[in-house]
Amino acid sequence: MDVVMPQLGETVTEGTVTAWHKAAGDPVKTNEVLFEVSTDKVDTEVPAPADGVLSEILVEAGATVPVGTRLAVIGGAGESAGAAQPTAAAPTGTPAQGRSIPLDSVPRKDSGGRPLSPAVRRLVAEHGLDVATISGTGRDGRITRQDVEALLAPETAESDLVPLGRMRKQIAEHMVRSKATSPHVLQAVEVDFHAVDRARDLHGETWRDKEGFSLSYLTFIAHAVCRAIPDFPHVNASIEGDNLHVHRRVHLGIAVDLGPGGLMAPVIRDAQEMGVAGLAHAIRKVAAAARDGSIGPDDLAGGTYTISNSGTFGTLITAPIINQPQVAILSTDGVRKKPAVVETAAGDAIGIRPIGVLAQSFDHRAIDGAYSAGFLARVREILEGTDWTAALG
Repeated sequence: MDVVMPQLGETVTEGTVTAWHKAAGDPVKTNEVLFEVSTDKVDTEVPAPADGVLSEILVEAGATVPVGTRLAVIGGAGESAGAAQPTAAAPTGTPAQGRSIPLDSVPRKDSGGRPLSPAVRRLVAEHGLDVATISGTGRDGRITRQDVEALLAPETAESDLVPLGRMRKQIAEHMVRSKATSPHVLQAVEVDFHAVDRARDLHGETWRDKEGFSLSYLTFIAHAVCRAIPDFPHVNASIEGDNLHVHRRVHLGIAVDLGPGGLMAPVIRDAQEMGVAGLAHAIRKVAAAARDGSIGPDDLAGGTYTISNSGTFGTLITAPIINQPQVAILSTDGVRKKPAVVETAAGDAIGIRPIGVLAQSFDHRAIDGAYSAGFLARVREILEGTDWTAALG
């Protein structure tokens, strides 16, 4: 039986074999981890498709090949090896910390119970490292691939040489390509989150006690975006050649910070059909999956509009880069209490209000400034004018 490069996601066209768990001549069992693959979306372990003997390895670790390429051959039990397994060379300039150890001996979680990705476990095994001695810089202290690579990298007299990891390189390539492809324009509006804060103050404690997490501004912003898109559908689109593909459904990408190593934008499908509570749970679910390494390639594909959330760090305004082939992306920045003019029945007054900035980068090939501004105004109108207490109730 031929073992081929799998289709790991509908938009994935190639993959890199990062490690073999079996050598030529080794017996294999169905669903036993056979090799690891890294794509531009995700790293994953691939199981053996059948029982037998790994009689031949055709593509060595480190090679990048198209989907469907023959990687190896599994023969019947008792067959001899047709070729020796190639071994991946150690990264240039990265001295081994110890003798390599079997991958199966590397735990799947660190001492704090945080999961280790396949890429991290492979590097730990290759260099004979002790997971307990590695400090994690990822979310909640997770050990990232970059943490291991930094440990292996040589030091200079005045600085540390930290190799760019695969994800960091892919992000760099994607962002440069996006800037070269789309004429980016930035627009921003201030939003009074007073109505949102009333709902958070009224329901926040009960929600947190029941659901186990807090209601964030991001949830309300995401819901407002989904409600505004039907009035301005061209922001929920992608460019295909000389055509603008306007999507009828909102597959909402949510940018998730993974620490210094990079970020992901997992997709919430049919977000337009969800209420506030449903979106809150969906955002939490995809963010957790991205951070614990359980995200799948299809979870990152097919987004039609993306929200980037820097507001938790108190940023003033961010000019996000469009996630190709989409035509717009929204940044949510910090919400601060500020003096603001408040219209009352008795006339204008000065009040203290929670004010935040929403900034949208858009592709000027697809839409113009007036269209983008209209969309932002509609999002602001929804955030400021909705009875969010009733929406949550």
